[in-house]
Amino acid sequence: QVQLMESGGGAVQAGGSLRLSCQFSGIPLRLNGMRWYRQAQGRKREMVAAITTGGSSDYADFVEGRFTVSRDNAKDMVYLQMHNLRCGDAAVYSCATVSNGGWVWGQGTQVTVSA
Repeated sequence: QVQLMESGGGAVQAGGSLRLSCQFSGIPLRLNGMRWYRQAQGRKREMVAAITTGGSSDYADFVEGRFTVSRDNAKDMVYLQMHNLRCGDAAVYSCATVSNGGWVWGQGTQVTVSA
């Protein structure tokens, strides 16, 4: 059974950086594509970034080159490096993947950005 656990969230000032981590367990990470989502208070969940099993990545338009998603299959870890954070980036960030025909989500990690 796939399980995901995020870490690395915190409070930063606008313009700052954070690196989020997602620990993947249950099966080898190399078998799965991964996504990062975020949900701000009062708003719908939105996809932030995706990375395929081959390492190809895709980003939401709002990322504008500020974030980088990566994976380390040897460590079963997925990362989201975020630079130049804006107040609008404040949200709970979650990693997600598809397993056994359904989505699996981590518990999320809070990112707070102050002006």
